[in-house]
Amino acid sequence: MIQKIEIDFDRDVLKGHINRFSETTIMVIGDIILDEYIWGDVSRISPEAPVPIVEVKQETKLLGGAANVVNNIAALGGKTLLCGVIGDDRVGQEIIDRVNMLNLVADCITVEPGRKTSIKTRVVAHNQQVVRFDRESIQELRPESITSILDFIKERLHIINAVIVADYGKGVVSSGLMKGLRQLVRNSDIIVAVDPKTNNFEYYQEIDVITPNHYEAGLFNRVKIIDEETLVQSGKFVLEKLNCRSALITQGKDGMTLFESSGEISHIPTVARKVFDVTGAGDTVISALCLGLASGMDLKSSAIISNFAAGIVVGEVGTSTVKAQMLKQAIDNS
Repeated sequence: MIQKIEIDFDRDVLKGHINRFSETTIMVIGDIILDEYIWGDVSRISPEAPVPIVEVKQETKLLGGAANVVNNIAALGGKTLLCGVIGDDRVGQEIIDRVNMLNLVADCITVEPGRKTSIKTRVVAHNQQVVRFDRESIQELRPESITSILDFIKERLHIINAVIVADYGKGVVSSGLMKGLRQLVRNSDIIVAVDPKTNNFEYYQEIDVITPNHYEAGLFNRVKIIDEETLVQSGKFVLEKLNCRSALITQGKDGMTLFESSGEISHIPTVARKVFDVTGAGDTVISALCLGLASGMDLKSSAIISNFAAGIVVGEVGTSTVKAQMLKQAIDNS
């Protein structure tokens, strides 16, 4: 029922496309988040409650959400624009500063007064996440913010090859935004890809590719994916209900499965040698996949490249990115 793809391909062809990533420009639209990590050690339990006491050793902050997708694209050599909304606060300004440090254009980021910029704080001890706490705003954008985003997109249509919608359920992605986006890219060659949020699937009509994990795809189909039958059922359901060109369902240690509107179903086994942390893996998958498509690769080859990229990032603790040279090396070593 599913074509199993053997990891047997022309390495030079794949690496040639990676070299062409620098010729592509991808706009990323979505929820912009700051990821904060507090690193430490645990040697005792608190006498106040049965919880570990973390002795803090280091603190780091990274671009997260849609901003991490942009970070991934830049690391892989592609040109990129970040389009989203932040609040008029300290965290929002820190995000702008970090975007500028990457020499990326921050003009497409709208500041919405009264909105709280999302920040996720993770406490990690001995390579294990102890707790995460979120400070965020999840209300839908004001109409004027949606109009501002769509105006940014319209002004830059002539320079972009693809659009990635990174939906983290913080209010940026809505029915109105997706409808406006579809109207703007209609009759163009611009690829539209979506990293979805479970409750928003109905927004993602008529796109080129969607990249849910098996949990998200199963929820949309109202089944639990436990075997090939439920996987195939869910993949076909996504294609039919959304009328999209393809769906790439990621399955963690079991790899990923590509469903195409032509009826082809292809499974790509994981190449990860170790799995420490899946944080940000979805960002890496859609970034590499979209760069592949934008540089002229077919769906299967682009999925294979994204699988290699994911195999690298899950071997690191914390949100991380994959550089083009690392990706080439992983392909050579396969």
